[in-house]
Amino acid sequence: MSRRPNQLARTVAKLQGLPLIGQWATSFALGRVVPFVGTAGLRYESISTERVVVSIRNRRKVQNHIKGVHAAAMALLAETATGFCVGMNLPDDKLPLIKTMKIDYVRRSVGDMRAVAELRPQQIEALLTQDKGEVTVPVTITDDSGEQPIQAEMIWAWVPKKRA
Repeated sequence: MSRRPNQLARTVAKLQGLPLIGQWATSFALGRVVPFVGTAGLRYESISTERVVVSIRNRRKVQNHIKGVHAAAMALLAETATGFCVGMNLPDDKLPLIKTMKIDYVRRSVGDMRAVAELRPQQIEALLTQDKGEVTVPVTITDDSGEQPIQAEMIWAWVPKKRA
């Protein structure tokens, strides 16, 4: 698929190209764009049009009463990974919107957490060519034990930025 990258993809490419501080710069800059993401301290480990990996450290400001990552922080992790997967592909004249967020908390988490969101080529093609639509973005969330303390389903929609 040959296409011109959107503004988000161009910005990420510039930030990731910075020697030694690319990952930190990307996390810092995107945390400034979405303040809640910055407050939670999410780290962008890798970002591409097909795959986004985001992590969160289990530290005091994101913990619950049992010293694990708070349920809302886990949801933010899943929403952020899937949203950036959509955002890396969506043309600049479209607006991404979370439509459905379904999360099942299946076990207690251990330590830090990591979300991996991926899009299939057909999903990317729909984002690029359809004026509006929706896509279910697969996401896997694991903790330090390698297990999945939550299972999430994120459905993202997109619409034109300017209404006709």
